[in-house]
Amino acid sequence: MRLSDCHNIHDFRQLAKRRLPWPVFDYIDGAADDELTKGRNTAAFDEVDLVPDVLAGVERIDTGCTIMGRRSELPLMLSPTALQRAFHRDGERAVARAASKFGVWFGISSLATHSIEDIAALTDAPKLFQLYVHKDKRLNASMIERCKAAGFDALALTVDTIVSGKRERCLRSGFTTPPRFSASSLWSYATRPRWTLDYVFGPKFRLPNLDGHVSEGSGKAVSIQDYFNTMLDTGMDWDTAARIRQDWGGTFALKGIMSVADARRAVEIGADAIWISNHGGRQLDGSRAPFDQLEEIVDAVGGEIEIILDGGVRRGTHVLKSLAMGATAASGGRLYLYALAAAGQEGVERALQILKEEIERAMRLMGVISVQQLSRERVRLR
Repeated sequence: MRLSDCHNIHDFRQLAKRRLPWPVFDYIDGAADDELTKGRNTAAFDEVDLVPDVLAGVERIDTGCTIMGRRSELPLMLSPTALQRAFHRDGERAVARAASKFGVWFGISSLATHSIEDIAALTDAPKLFQLYVHKDKRLNASMIERCKAAGFDALALTVDTIVSGKRERCLRSGFTTPPRFSASSLWSYATRPRWTLDYVFGPKFRLPNLDGHVSEGSGKAVSIQDYFNTMLDTGMDWDTAARIRQDWGGTFALKGIMSVADARRAVEIGADAIWISNHGGRQLDGSRAPFDQLEEIVDAVGGEIEIILDGGVRRGTHVLKSLAMGATAASGGRLYLYALAAAGQEGVERALQILKEEIERAMRLMGVISVQQLSRERVRLR
């Protein structure tokens, strides 16, 4: 299977599975407990049907929109995700370049494998930083100040990761950051020589946004679950969120909102946007899919705050359904991580091109010439 054989996100997943050692692939692909919520995230889109108009004169269409004050050429964002150099030697650099080429938002994680400054210097595309609140308050302040100095456009506070979900695939494989070879997985690493050689002989794996504060993840191998459970601040509350918003002083989002009550609280503290997200099903298994929660949250706070639908997005039609139900834009992580793992920047660009074409094609078949025309009149619950 080659990159040219990839025609949808599932194809990229298959190619990534062939090219990655199984512990690394399972880190991307896996979720919490029985992985029920991960499956629901995508399946939820099947419960809503699109209603097209015809003879609408769709020779020229505009897929662009404004998200958090910046123009995006697609109503699609690339969610921040951790440890990207574990999936491909170029990591966040590849994603940043691809996002810049397509004119879309992308984000980097507190646990990114390239620094805030390196990514900022690489692209003028709209970019956000995803903050995990650590127990070390100096580290939190350092990351915020570095993002200010580097000119990041927004800060997204992740609020659904007070502790780690139980990621059983990672428990079975022993996956750590940095990745380490174990007896049970040695054969998988040995039979993926391209990945293994890049990892062994490439630049040292590190998490530079943590430099000077913690060694875990850079100099000291640790599981993600242990890292979250020992390093993150379980006392984080709404006062914490309000204080971080004030310290940041710029465009501010909360990532991980799933209830109407929390959406209203986000409005009250002055957040600019919320991401309806369950962390890709990696935290609370058995929770609702973001798309299932979208309607009631839009009805409660739509027009008062921007609403990003995050999770389960695999098709251009999923993006259009999200917008029709009232979201400002849709977002996803695995939709580009599979492509990154499969072929680096070239893979991410191909994935974005496929999604762009799917959005354009579906808009024409729907009879809309701009994403602003999408409304609930265009969808029906099954």
